Amino acid sequence: MGAAVLFTDATGRALLVEPVYKDDWEIVGGCVDENESPRQAAIREVEEELGKTVSPGRLLVIDWVPPQPGRTEGVMYVYDGGVLDEPGTADIQLPPDELASWAWCDQAQTEQRASELLARRVTAAVRAKAEGTMFELENGFHVR
Repeated sequence: MGAAVLFTDATGRALLVEPVYKDDWEIVGGCVDENESPRQAAIREVEEELGKTVSPGRLLVIDWVPPQPGRTEGVMYVYDGGVLDEPGTADIQLPPDELASWAWCDQAQTEQRASELLARRVTAAVRAKAEGTMFELENGFHVR
């Protein structure tokens, strides 16, 4: 399982982070540890990746991902991190051994920087946040 938190700015752009160990950008999040709930993992990942303590809002997306070479199937949870303004981003502290930078990204920038799967997931999460709903996805695609 994986858990992530979607932060947006006032215009609805998503906060993406640039890992130092791969080309594709990500949203803040990661693997759920043993005996840890997805929500607890999301809280931990925000602390580890941004140096911020947050209480995530509602679930925006749940995405089942099929197995891939070298990976089992997975379930990804994306929670609402709220809207961050300039003071809300001033205290971001990236771990230099893990993340090189962060940026606000609109849909086109997300599609350019993130993997196709993550871009679909982020787009769905931004839409769910704007519409006040939650989406069930399979491999980043809406189930219904």
